[in-house]
Amino acid sequence: MNWTRFTGASLLACALTLLGCPPASEPTGPDASTPDASTGSEWDGGYVPLEETGNWSGDPGALSPCTFVPKASAGACGERTNFDISACDQASLANASTEGAYMMLSRGGDPGGEWYYVSAVGLTLFSDGGTPLLNGEPATETREGNARFFSTLTTLPDGGTRRASLITCEAPQAPEFTGCFTYCRNGRTLSQETFKSERLKWRAGESESSGLELVSESYVAQGYPVDVYVTKGYAYVVAVDLMGKKGGLTVFDVRDKAAPVKVKTIHMDGDSYWNAAWAKGDALYVASADRGVLLFDITDPADPKLVRNLPGGSGRVNNHTLFIEGDRLYATTNNSVSIFDVSKPLEPIELNRYSPFNQAPHDMLAVGDRLYISYGVSGFVVADVSNPNDPRMLGMFEYPEQFSHANAVGTIGGRTIAFMGGEGPGEHLRVLDVTNPANIVKIGKFQLRPTLSIHNMLLVGKKLYVAWYQEGVRVLDVSNPTQPTQVAYYNTWRETDPGRGDYFDGSIGIRIPGDGYIYVVDTSRGLIILREK
Repeated sequence: MNWTRFTGASLLACALTLLGCPPASEPTGPDASTPDASTGSEWDGGYVPLEETGNWSGDPGALSPCTFVPKASAGACGERTNFDISACDQASLANASTEGAYMMLSRGGDPGGEWYYVSAVGLTLFSDGGTPLLNGEPATETREGNARFFSTLTTLPDGGTRRASLITCEAPQAPEFTGCFTYCRNGRTLSQETFKSERLKWRAGESESSGLELVSESYVAQGYPVDVYVTKGYAYVVAVDLMGKKGGLTVFDVRDKAAPVKVKTIHMDGDSYWNAAWAKGDALYVASADRGVLLFDITDPADPKLVRNLPGGSGRVNNHTLFIEGDRLYATTNNSVSIFDVSKPLEPIELNRYSPFNQAPHDMLAVGDRLYISYGVSGFVVADVSNPNDPRMLGMFEYPEQFSHANAVGTIGGRTIAFMGGEGPGEHLRVLDVTNPANIVKIGKFQLRPTLSIHNMLLVGKKLYVAWYQEGVRVLDVSNPTQPTQVAYYNTWRETDPGRGDYFDGSIGIRIPGDGYIYVVDTSRGLIILREK
């Protein structure tokens, strides 16, 4: 997971992943790699192609009347003197909210509208006087009448600084409020944005759950948990470094789903940003931002033993996500997808690296000899990997303001259908007919609150299970992929949980190994096991 502020299609704080399939000794129900979801499908394969217009219908324009002081007289980047709130109705702020977690939709760029981008800013306020959080980091606060000014200053590993600052302007639709935001690095202005707030409560009319029930919940103390893999009766939860906490691996015995038992934690100084996990046989593979793929021996599943890192060597290798199909392991490695032969799981052999762009891929899924890559700002790619020594691009799908983040693929109604989730404000679920990769067609879409986005998904039979950050877990009936329909949900995100307030917060990891349970990682609550009613 890389945490850098996102403007337009680049990310404010990160990107992550997961997926899974059990070894022969585990339950053999379908998982994300299930190639055919068409059994009993009522859909005949017909559709009307949908026009792709991007994430927004147009420039939302300035979201608040506050402005920014010209650089010559503004003072250091991120100081109060950077902001001009003279045009604001500050009296209306007397009715603005003073507590809760908010996700602010923000608009930056050319004030005249020639160039703009849409982003998001997280802010958490506490009525008891607790330290406010700006994008998940503790912020200082000063008040000026009814206006409130928040700022963070972080020292980076390279000795540089990162600063974020926000000021409230007015509350024309109280208790929600508007204002201005700026982001700085090493004293240089990177963005100036106006925003409007949205309090992150559950969606109107929803309760905690519908169609899903909680079986158990296990807090993960180590790091910021982001992914889980389940095999041999154990759940392997990986975590990244964030908010002063160091990541690593936490192992739970989940043979009793109602009462998981933590049996081991693993942390390595200087190498603890672990973002994804996958297993095959007695091998557990963990994505490390420093040393590529970490290979653990789980012959004893309660006691993983580090064997080595892949592909080896001493240089820094950033592996972000993993996927296994058959005897191949695919791993995002710096600006490429590495392909490994894992026919002998504890003796992987790197075959090749596929890099159609000079940009890091985010996530991928393989079905047979086709590899489906969510390539972030470069779009969605379909590649032929039948010959791993010569991967070939078959086609791609692009759209304005894109950040292709995760995908799931299956056969429905005789067509090969890809469900692609973007990440960032305005992104949503796009349904694509990829039967002919040279001519990918958008045939459906599904969206909840536009400010919030999907993290990951699994296709199992005719249902798509989605880890949707602050929207929790969503289950969609996709038997007719042109009309995805929600059939169940569980709101894992709660405003009162500690550490809430970042854009990439909430339901983030999901695994369905075929044992009748749904394993979810929530960034605050940890490992959650659900069951469908």
